[in-house]
Amino acid sequence: MTAPTAIRTCALHRDFVVTPKDEGLLASFRNLFWPRQETLQAVRGLDLEIQAGEMVGFLGPNGAGKTTTLKMLSGLIPPTSGTIEVAGHQPFHREAAFLNQISLVMGQKQNLWWDLPPAETLAIHREIYGLSAEEFRQRRDELVEMLEIGPCLTIQARKLSLGQRMRCELATALLHRPGILFLDEPTIGLDILMQKRIRTFLLDYHARFGTTVLLTSHYMDDVAALTRRVIVINRGRKVFDGPLTALTARARPERILTVTFQAVPAGFSPENLGRVQEQEGPRFRIIIARERAPEIAAHLYATGAVSDLTLEEPPLEEAMADLFAGDATPGPESSSTPDRA
Repeated sequence: MTAPTAIRTCALHRDFVVTPKDEGLLASFRNLFWPRQETLQAVRGLDLEIQAGEMVGFLGPNGAGKTTTLKMLSGLIPPTSGTIEVAGHQPFHREAAFLNQISLVMGQKQNLWWDLPPAETLAIHREIYGLSAEEFRQRRDELVEMLEIGPCLTIQARKLSLGQRMRCELATALLHRPGILFLDEPTIGLDILMQKRIRTFLLDYHARFGTTVLLTSHYMDDVAALTRRVIVINRGRKVFDGPLTALTARARPERILTVTFQAVPAGFSPENLGRVQEQEGPRFRIIIARERAPEIAAHLYATGAVSDLTLEEPPLEEAMADLFAGDATPGPESSSTPDRA
């Protein structure tokens, strides 16, 4: 049976009107009486459909419109045009029933009260969401155990490390057990070990509660570990929506062949297979066409001289960079409209 739709947008647009100002006294005078306004199109015609229980990566370069989209989906800002439905609600109405269904965690913003220990922030959120004493105790203890934050609960938030703060942020955001979780760069600034702990927690939490997760991150390890489907936007438009493996195949129609010979066969010419990336003795690393990979591997094994052979996907970061470069056609991102006072 098909899962219900958790998030749906249609022809979603969000514009911002700004008033640029040049340097200098004359420019200030001119801007006072004849301000020049520009309309920046942050999101343009975005269509999304995400089923309940999915974990989806939401990717794009800086300025692509990811955070703006998350703010619209969570009801922080309204769209300029288009429609949004999240958990059966229109987010910008900010109804209590809607707010109880969602949570937004932004790696560069803070939900914790800076001068309070996390235990007191959790208690405040209990009152905000109207949890009973038993619900609060059970959910708090469960999150404390999963996130391993017991020793942090009585320390002022300002004195916690970045990793400790982020784990406490997640506990606070999930206390009311939302059905939909928006994550905006949740591992930004964390070391590799802490990033892995956050990812492990999110996978465990999703397996336990089936939460719908929309994740933005510039760390491709986050995306590869947490999601199978990715949506990519660039310049406010959707440029890809599908399996993560298909993204790599589309952006980089190549694979990386690494072959080590017991002894290099007579007449072997790596240039006939593809682009040689590296050679060290009998070991060759070659970029080959994706569709030729099975044929080339079979041919090499047939020589009887192969001691090791691997086929790898290109790094996801490179695939993303190629996709953005291929979508770099300038579009109507802004329009200037002088407004005479």
